[in-house]
Amino acid sequence: MSSSLILRGRRRFFELQRWRHLRFAVQNASPFSSATASGASASRKGPNFTGSTYLVESLGFTTKLAESISRKVNFKDNKVNPDSVLDLFRTHGFTDSQISSIITGYPQVLIADAERSLAPKLTFLKSRGASTSELTEVLIKVPKILVSKKDKALSVYYDFVKDIIEADKSSKLSPSSLPRGIPQENKMRNISVLRELGVPQKLFLTLLKSDVQLVCGKERFEESLKKVLEMGFDPTTPRFVEALRMIYALSDKTIKGRVEIYRGLGLAVEEVWTIFKKWPIFLGYSEKNIADSVETFIALGFSRDESVLIVKRFPQCLGLSAELVKKKTEFLVEEMDWPLKALVSNPQVLGLSMEKRIVPRCNVIKALMTKGLLGSKLPSVPSVLYCTNDTFLERYVMKHDDEQLVAELMGIFTRGRVST
Repeated sequence: MSSSLILRGRRRFFELQRWRHLRFAVQNASPFSSATASGASASRKGPNFTGSTYLVESLGFTTKLAESISRKVNFKDNKVNPDSVLDLFRTHGFTDSQISSIITGYPQVLIADAERSLAPKLTFLKSRGASTSELTEVLIKVPKILVSKKDKALSVYYDFVKDIIEADKSSKLSPSSLPRGIPQENKMRNISVLRELGVPQKLFLTLLKSDVQLVCGKERFEESLKKVLEMGFDPTTPRFVEALRMIYALSDKTIKGRVEIYRGLGLAVEEVWTIFKKWPIFLGYSEKNIADSVETFIALGFSRDESVLIVKRFPQCLGLSAELVKKKTEFLVEEMDWPLKALVSNPQVLGLSMEKRIVPRCNVIKALMTKGLLGSKLPSVPSVLYCTNDTFLERYVMKHDDEQLVAELMGIFTRGRVST
């Protein structure tokens, strides 16, 4: 195919993309224009109010992020009004961008009592000499310090986070900044150890107000840390913290038992630890969870050996529900006519979204097969499902010279897809 045809196809695609972005921009215009502000106010009071709509209209969140955050908080609680939270932050000099960062890091702040909970804390911190810029920097890093119920605890965490932020700028952390008393002293000391090892700020700061006990102990923390380091985990990666959490949470007896379970499936001990290094939560699955997953694959027609291969190649499958595995497998095998062996070779497909990737792309392939435009051979699973959207469209949609066909295929591809 000539380069001019490809360029024309690309132009059609990018024009469509620009139109979609323009439509989204119009629908989500700034909430501070008079027309939009009144519309936002109406929607917040109307029967169609949703948390995600509120976040999009009030702070300009993307639909995807707004939906993710709204699932974590209950906006139907009439005891508090998220408007009052936003107004409070704005009154204290926070920009909408900074408020968005705080809410993204700790969505529950939106349902906090602005007058009786948040306002006194912000006022207290400012009374200690915290400037607006310093306050915003600390709260953006660790917004959960606002959970602290007492001024003393709030002060301790605030000062330590501030010291860490400053230390990262100067590469120094004063031991005198570590508060005394258990468990605070343990937590601060352990966080300091992680920092010195090179654990990124964004990873260890969230542990300061986390509910896990990982950074609260002393001997157990040190033992777990030693084991993870000896395994060769890189402290600068999220996987290091995940492995540390897992080793800390499980007793030696439990870990040994999990290894034996996998050995019973046919995995060598070395294979178990190799998978653990790639996917630390691998040791967190219970015996029942592991057995149920293997039984699900066998019930779908995979042999036991094939089921074990799937676990080896894609251990994340153990965290998928039986219903989801069944739904995806039946669609790919029965509707698309890919053989079971194709899924054994490419089990990562089970982790892909049905709505955003599998269904829209497969519908395009089915349409092309029906029209006889792909020949008699079905494309491979990787060529259809593993590439980016742009590559997929270029490979199966934009290459056609027939503009009507391109429009039809784009309609099939976009129809029903979840907005990203």
